[in-house]
Amino acid sequence: MTSDAGPRPVDVSPFPNGEIGVRWSDGHESFYPSFDLRCACACATCVDEASGEKLLRDESVPTDIRPIEIHPVGLYGLSVKWSDQHETGIYSHRRLRELCPCEACSR
Repeated sequence: MTSDAGPRPVDVSPFPNGEIGVRWSDGHESFYPSFDLRCACACATCVDEASGEKLLRDESVPTDIRPIEIHPVGLYGLSVKWSDQHETGIYSHRRLRELCPCEACSR
């Protein structure tokens, strides 16, 4: 699989407060609360592949969830092993950028 040609993460940093910081190739910086990112997982365990219905109940995710490991997946995404031991999701660069909670990206 190839990159989607959009901005790519050039630095990914987990912070002690649980946020994950991403510096993008276009200079933008994103700061993701771990709880929100974990709840946005779109893997087959968290979202029904056929219907697209979300299966993960947000209330089942610990509010103090933290990333344990973060790894690149090819040229297109990141995988995160979470403190609840969930690790099957892949956050594509495009999806990760769409999830950026900053005011500029929210518009």
